[in-house]
Amino acid sequence: MSLLDTIRQWDEGAAAVGRKDWATALKVFSDIVDKNSKIYFNIGILYLITKDLDAAEKAFDNSIRKDEHLAVAFFQRGITFYKQQKFEESLSDFKKAFTELRGNQLIDYKLLGLRFKLYGCEVLHNVALAHAQLGQWEKAEENLHAALNLKTEAKHSLIDRALESILKHKLFDIVEAHAGEVFRPNKQHVAELEKKDYLGKATVVASIIPKDDFSGFAPLQPQVQEVPSRTKAPETLRALEGEPHRVRYEFIPETTDELPVQQGNIVFVLQKGADNWAKVFFNGKTGLVPYNFLEPVELTLSSRQEQQDVKQTDNIPAPPSGEAPVRPARGKVQDPSVPSRKEEKAGNKDEKSKEPMMCVVKVHATYTVAVSLKPGISYTAVLEAISEKLNQPRGTISLSYKKNGTERAKLDESEMENAWKEERNGHLTLWCELTENIEMAPKDESPQVVAIYSYEASEPEDLQFNSGDVITVISKVNEEWFEGKCKGKVGIFPAAFVKDYKNKG
Repeated sequence: MSLLDTIRQWDEGAAAVGRKDWATALKVFSDIVDKNSKIYFNIGILYLITKDLDAAEKAFDNSIRKDEHLAVAFFQRGITFYKQQKFEESLSDFKKAFTELRGNQLIDYKLLGLRFKLYGCEVLHNVALAHAQLGQWEKAEENLHAALNLKTEAKHSLIDRALESILKHKLFDIVEAHAGEVFRPNKQHVAELEKKDYLGKATVVASIIPKDDFSGFAPLQPQVQEVPSRTKAPETLRALEGEPHRVRYEFIPETTDELPVQQGNIVFVLQKGADNWAKVFFNGKTGLVPYNFLEPVELTLSSRQEQQDVKQTDNIPAPPSGEAPVRPARGKVQDPSVPSRKEEKAGNKDEKSKEPMMCVVKVHATYTVAVSLKPGISYTAVLEAISEKLNQPRGTISLSYKKNGTERAKLDESEMENAWKEERNGHLTLWCELTENIEMAPKDESPQVVAIYSYEASEPEDLQFNSGDVITVISKVNEEWFEGKCKGKVGIFPAAFVKDYKNKG
């Protein structure tokens, strides 16, 4: 059987699968003489649908024999073994499927013609189920914890439910692909099955012979000797909105609103501020870059010949020498549509140059915020601004800073003056820790629960705690998840891991 015949039958069988005509699809795939690994896989899927498990096992055996690294074939054969209650063989195949993932979180088989994604967390989910069927509950729990670290989508909440079942020594449902998902032949190969007349019938378009309607092959006809020259319109490179500039020195950002650029990059300046910072567009992103790191550049070329001359010339300017200019103090980029302060108060130039300084406050284990503070203000004013920014009571905030750039020291009124001496280039870094003020909080303000199991966070929004910890419930997300606060941290956690605090003991 030729390759074209194989592709034709393969496409016919896939079409029968689309109509859910399992019998016809199985017959078409079985009649293919030169079956590859994907066709054997399709046969195994159809036998699984018709519940002929022995035939499905043999088909997947042949698929793996043709391709020993087809992870999805091991996965489906593991499901077949599981349904035959061959749990040891099923466990072995699921482990082999996970090995063939080669450290990836998933394999998307769409490019190979199968609309299916094999997720590592789902494979480990089935590994845990096979261990549970063999009575190996600790290994099942271990694999489910590993699966939690590989979750990528919301549908994988089934792993959390599986873990709850394992903790109660109960079984759960196996994960398998949707019925009817089979490998399909390459669309381009299928399109080439149809015969095409690429030449078609010749038609006389123009001829130097009067009333010429000949459509076959003829001797060469006389050609025009001279072609009138036509001047080509000059080419102009299309620039983006803004003025083009070349980057003279590499710039490494220190804040999120600054843009990293390399020497030689072409950027487009959208706005230039009075503080020597420019808002630029580069590589699809917008951010701030010091204007003294840039130089204007002309991108217009008069013609293709000039472009070639530029490429051939040896007069290429040398890269900038010396060190990059000093990083300018941060201010605000002036919007050209808004009148400047100089226009409003012509005589107050000194006041214009005094821009608020950014103080980056790092809140450990939660997030990072930035507040604009006037250098030299008191500790009380700093604490008040940070309290308002974090939306936390002042009594729950503890600040510190790096004294002399080494060890962290607790910040208070007496240390605030020393802390301001650590300011560099308009930046001061403080550390903030949130503590629970138990004495000030009303006892019945929020319900409390106690953890009966330890919970390890697998996502940034999760709340991690140990068995026996008391957790304040902030809100109820749904029947299975709560939002709570423990040890100064806020996050969500499974409701099955806790019980009412009043019932403790």
